[in-house]
Amino acid sequence: MTKHYILSLNPTAKHDWDRCILRDPITAKRPEIAKLIAEAIGAEPGTYLVSVNIEVKVLEQVPAPQAEQLPLSAVEYNTDRAQLQELAA
Repeated sequence: MTKHYILSLNPTAKHDWDRCILRDPITAKRPEIAKLIAEAIGAEPGTYLVSVNIEVKVLEQVPAPQAEQLPLSAVEYNTDRAQLQELAA
């Protein structure tokens, strides 16, 4: 059984549960791994010892947006501004 999910990693997230999120690409719901395993074995009543193999293939990666870097000092800002005014003139 092959399933596709979107994995979002955000080490700077405010809450622990938002740092690593696995979601369905269509519904955006978080998968219930236990239910997926139950479906795979037929969900017959009983207790099972199961082996689960997870193979991960990255199909596409979108880097996290980075914050725009601001000028370090007023001198740099004034220099950039002067250059822009010269170009506009």
